[in-house]
Amino acid sequence: MSAASRALREVWTPDAAIEELWQPLAGSHMHYLKAGAGRPLILVHGLMGYSFSWRFTMPAVAPQATVYAIDNLGAGLSPAAEGMDSTVRGTARRVLEFAEAMGLEEFDLLGTSHGGGVAMMAAALALERPAPRVGRLILVAPINPWSPHGKRLAPFLVTPAGMFIFRNSIERWRSLDYLWLRRLFSDGAKIPADSLAGYRVPVKVNHGFRHAANILRSWLGDLADIESILPKIRDYPTLLVWGTNDRAVHFASAERLRQNFRDARLVAFEGVGHLPYEESPKKFNQVLIDFLK
Repeated sequence: MSAASRALREVWTPDAAIEELWQPLAGSHMHYLKAGAGRPLILVHGLMGYSFSWRFTMPAVAPQATVYAIDNLGAGLSPAAEGMDSTVRGTARRVLEFAEAMGLEEFDLLGTSHGGGVAMMAAALALERPAPRVGRLILVAPINPWSPHGKRLAPFLVTPAGMFIFRNSIERWRSLDYLWLRRLFSDGAKIPADSLAGYRVPVKVNHGFRHAANILRSWLGDLADIESILPKIRDYPTLLVWGTNDRAVHFASAERLRQNFRDARLVAFEGVGHLPYEESPKKFNQVLIDFLK
């Protein structure tokens, strides 16, 4: 067992039915969790997230799908390759490379927040190749051109002052841990007991801050790139899930994004924040399972 895996297990031990695995990929090794049987479903985490984010989702969905929860290279327990492309497009290519390495001809794809942008890009890129193919899309509060928050915040965070605040609040100022996590939840009382320690693991063992900083540097360009590929993915059956009290990717942008798709359902979680799979896991899991049937 790697040192990174041991660090994760100090916080959370995967259920016995969940395998912890590594896949050589793009000059590095991708850490992922696998569980279940049935139609493949790949889960893509958001900024500063990783496979740990899906600890409440995987056991619920595993009875009807083969679930792969990946740590994108540079995030979670997956080390970044030297000179790696951290744009949404580069990350999406690696998601498809992972699916190909798994021998998947077709799979469903779920992405949340920044990972939602990656999922949309991967769905577009998949149309340019014979396999693997994306079947259905599940987008959980995905970054998109109509939510102004990221457009304002990302340029500030990559300035020297913004980077100083971002780095220290994540890596050093432990007293602020609760504050940044609290912004992602509508109800602070619903923050799972293991969340703070769990999301700190990649910062301690895998320089997770550095990868996040690289993502922020390409944020505005990535949003423009996502907007450019939206017409290509309009025919995918799509489920959109959003918390109405989301302070990271505004719920007001949900309907505009839904209109891009010909066959899309929008499920709003009233009074829930940016992480419905952690703040309201039972309801989230049921909505996901109903869509996948």
